[in-house]
Amino acid sequence: MEARKVYTDCELVDLLKEGNEGAFNEIYNRYWRKLYNECYKRLKDDELSADVIQDIFADLWIKRANKNIDNLAAYLHTSTRYQVFLLYKKNKQITCFEEPVECIAISSLQADSIFHEKELRECIAIWLEMQPEKRREVFRLRFGEDLSTREISELLNVSQKTVQNQFTTSINLLRTHLGKLLSLLI
Repeated sequence: MEARKVYTDCELVDLLKEGNEGAFNEIYNRYWRKLYNECYKRLKDDELSADVIQDIFADLWIKRANKNIDNLAAYLHTSTRYQVFLLYKKNKQITCFEEPVECIAISSLQADSIFHEKELRECIAIWLEMQPEKRREVFRLRFGEDLSTREISELLNVSQKTVQNQFTTSINLLRTHLGKLLSLLI
């Protein structure tokens, strides 16, 4: 009896691009439970979590030829987080989402704080991608480049008041959508 070949994630992605259903099934079997658990810990809803993960895998199969995936695990985990954020953005009644975010913020002084800080930054990056281009740019220049509103207004050739408004809107939306997440970074 021949031993079953174990493919790397990179090999599976290449096979998936070619339309190999076996590769897709292997990816699904390898990652479904992990992604479901990640989703469930944020949503606390069996059906909703399963639907989110099914949608991610359906999208992966449908758009397989156009996906440029360098790191399959990272791609799938980021997709899961992004879909949870989209759900939260659409349905602000999902209060159980804020609880894990608050736990991340509260536990930042523990030994695993580097992991939590990384997750926190990823959450902000995902949230930021959902914002309009001008707001993203103001946010990036203010926090990434540490520029003042005056410097940003000169760089973007807009009024300082516009920069302040975009910045204030960003902060308020981030607080609204991610609870106490911002308190760690500001």
